[in-house]
Amino acid sequence: MPDPEARHHTIHVNSKIELPQAAAEFLSFIGQKKIILFEGEMAAGKTTFIKAICAQKGVQEPVSSPTFSLVNEYEAEGGELIYHFDFYRVENQAEALEIGALEYFDSGNLCLIEWPSKVADLLPDQGVEVSIEPGEAEEARIISMRVYDGGIDGEERV
Repeated sequence: MPDPEARHHTIHVNSKIELPQAAAEFLSFIGQKKIILFEGEMAAGKTTFIKAICAQKGVQEPVSSPTFSLVNEYEAEGGELIYHFDFYRVENQAEALEIGALEYFDSGNLCLIEWPSKVADLLPDQGVEVSIEPGEAEEARIISMRVYDGGIDGEERV
């Protein structure tokens, strides 16, 4: 399990079978953080990992990429709401503002954000950056996480 005081953590996943365990470890690492930024190349596994995270949170409905709707809402166990964003097709930050991105980010609910660099100026000052990269085997992935806090405690978002 990750150190709760750690600011960086890496999970090595060898196959999709290991995703539930990786998602549980991820949730332990992020603690109460609500803004989670997912970066990675196309088909790196961002949505697949988000599906595993949602399953760990008790989401019963299908989880899919909100590529065209920009945001999907899921209900986790106990009624907690999870917002899943995909800003890949956003032409400009005004589009994100039109769907109420700032209200979602300020809601206090878990926000899982794919392609956050497209809306960088709108993102809150605190959260967790997640980078997903291919590993050596076909299904292997390296999931690197870093807590950022706007520089208050040292680390700013890059």
